[in-house]
Amino acid sequence: MDNLDPKRQSATASIASAPSQSSIIQYQRLKPFKAISFDLDDTLYDNQPIIINAVKQSFALLHREYPASTQWTTDDWLKCKLAQQTLYPELKHDTSAARYAMLREGLIQLGYNEIQATQGAQAGLAYFQHHRSDFTVAEDVIAILQALKVDFTLVGITNGNVDASRIGLTQVLEFVLHPGYGIKMKPHSDMFTLACKQLAISPSELLHIGDHPTSDIVGAKMAGCQTVWLNPCQQNRDKKSSSLLPQIQITHLSKLLDFCN
Repeated sequence: MDNLDPKRQSATASIASAPSQSSIIQYQRLKPFKAISFDLDDTLYDNQPIIINAVKQSFALLHREYPASTQWTTDDWLKCKLAQQTLYPELKHDTSAARYAMLREGLIQLGYNEIQATQGAQAGLAYFQHHRSDFTVAEDVIAILQALKVDFTLVGITNGNVDASRIGLTQVLEFVLHPGYGIKMKPHSDMFTLACKQLAISPSELLHIGDHPTSDIVGAKMAGCQTVWLNPCQQNRDKKSSSLLPQIQITHLSKLLDFCN
């Protein structure tokens, strides 16, 4: 697995580099809207290599400081995480809390006392969070958001735990909502409803942009919002999302400028 350069990186992918051919598919007519919300991971940047590196770096730290942790495989840690989520269902809606609980319980099962396990989990989570947000959103993506910001209020709605201020999004987004503390992940309506409340608009006046056909499109539609599906690879929608069409499907973020001006 390739490491990202230790210096802060610009996250680039198909979403940040326009393909030779971009398309717009309109399924439903857009109604007037006042604000645009964006999913973050895999919508404004390619999240997979960032997460892979953050996981690798956090476990490298754990292995150095708590050598017994090398006894566990990725599957062992996953089983521990799922077990904790079964015991404490609220962890399913808080990625940071779930990672902390997994690390702490895992270290206890590996023979460390509660103080050691707590310290190890705190260090592992902090190291993960550092690398998880150690990049900047590509300049062309920021430029698209700045152009949209002229006419619309822009916000973020994400299931993840990226630090928007570190990756350069606070200059274009009014606020970013994360799950946790009683707020459920998408496709639950919690964050969409909260965003509309904070913006003082009706759900139909919020246009949500996201890459996931279920968590973003179905979730936003069920909350009463309008939606745009960013689908650069032109994947097919799954059965869960087949009954709820987005208003529009696009292959590149820049296509938003064609109908949001």
